[in-house]
Amino acid sequence: MSILADRTSRFVQTRTASRALRFLPSTAVVLDAGAIVLAVVVAVAARQQLSVGIGQVDLTSSALVVGPLILAAWVTITYLLRGYRENVFGAGTDEFKRVVNAGIYTAALVGVACYLAKFQLSRAFFATVFLLGTVLILLARLGLRRLLHAARRHGILRQRALLVGTPAQVDEVAAVLRRESWLGYDLVGALSEQPVEETHGGIPVLGTLGDVVALAESDTIDTVFLAGGGIGSSEEMRRLVWSLESHGVRIIIAPSVNEISSDRIRVRPVGGLPLMHISPPTARDAGSLAKRLFDVVGATALLTFFAPVLALIALSIWLDDRGPVLFRQTRTGRHGEEFSCLKFRTMVVDAEARLAALKEQMGFEGGLFKMTDDPRITKAGKLLRRLSLDELPQLVNVVRGDMSLVGPRPPLPSEVATYTGDIARRLHVRPGLTGLWQVSGRSDLSFEEAVRLDLYYVDNWSMMQDLTILARTVSAVLGSKGAY
Repeated sequence: MSILADRTSRFVQTRTASRALRFLPSTAVVLDAGAIVLAVVVAVAARQQLSVGIGQVDLTSSALVVGPLILAAWVTITYLLRGYRENVFGAGTDEFKRVVNAGIYTAALVGVACYLAKFQLSRAFFATVFLLGTVLILLARLGLRRLLHAARRHGILRQRALLVGTPAQVDEVAAVLRRESWLGYDLVGALSEQPVEETHGGIPVLGTLGDVVALAESDTIDTVFLAGGGIGSSEEMRRLVWSLESHGVRIIIAPSVNEISSDRIRVRPVGGLPLMHISPPTARDAGSLAKRLFDVVGATALLTFFAPVLALIALSIWLDDRGPVLFRQTRTGRHGEEFSCLKFRTMVVDAEARLAALKEQMGFEGGLFKMTDDPRITKAGKLLRRLSLDELPQLVNVVRGDMSLVGPRPPLPSEVATYTGDIARRLHVRPGLTGLWQVSGRSDLSFEEAVRLDLYYVDNWSMMQDLTILARTVSAVLGSKGAY
């Protein structure tokens, strides 16, 4: 255990910070209560304002009676629905689902109670409280999540994680935990039955599974991740849970299933055996009539809205060097079909002729060529690229059916020619004007990371994900991160 002793001092700050996580539930209770009180106050004020000229209605006395009851019932029901459990904070939609369900159940309970007690309660007040209250609680929870993610990225409110499994599977889980730093896990090390000092990914192996209790007793770990090959039998799993229960150490099973959305996973216990059901990839759904209709209506509306902006941009490009306004480039679409992708021209007219020399200068080896200070970009082009306005003409491609509003990045034919293995799955759906790659860093992403995001989108498409990406695109464009 000398390795453990050498490492303990490195996690003193993390150990102190992780204990603050116990205050997350109480913080959420305070935020929820504040949102409910605010909703009640607004409902009273709004109802009183509406009653002016119709007949004075004093809701103050009623609110003083029913307000505290609504507050108590709402918080209690949220607690009973496990909306204050530590494991619901920070990731996934489960937290928000429980908040919405708590609002619905509380509204039903209050409505039935008022009816049975023959308590006169304004319907406008009732509707305002629960509609506004639910929205305010969701916003408060979203704000709390954003703060939690920011704190974790800055090294605060993190937990010390121990990985158990074969070295290869430990590295696989570790890569995800390191990439998604907002999850808040600091890797202490790994336990493996294979006699190695560290994994290929540089994770130190502290011992075997039999050492996990000693690590828990030394207060060195908060969470144990069980990767594939970490546990030999269900009996061994039960004993591990029993041995760690008194130390407050959490156990998380990380099966060899990644890059799959939660919507495609269902865990159903059968005879005491938890079975994980994985639905087929949803690439076929991404080509549905509903998505196509959404694309056409959305693109047409955006073209109409941005028509004056498009005209001004076209004029500024022409005045800059009297060259063509649009740049047409052959790109590869769904099922490998090539199309002419439209963009506002942001480079000098002979940009393509200069490309080979720049690639040689930069030592370019493959993928999509990008450089931070490309000398071919015009003055007008710099602003257009920073705000992604150069891609607005692709709305025409969306109407034509070449592209979608949301999808993988449209690749060049030369890129497609180099595709090997699973990368070609990117072509199972229409390329998008925006996508996961756009809202996750744009040109700051490596080619491999962009491919990973595109494949995730193809296999896990949903209309809700499209709407989320479109909403995130606004902040990504305004932030201009990765745009050059």
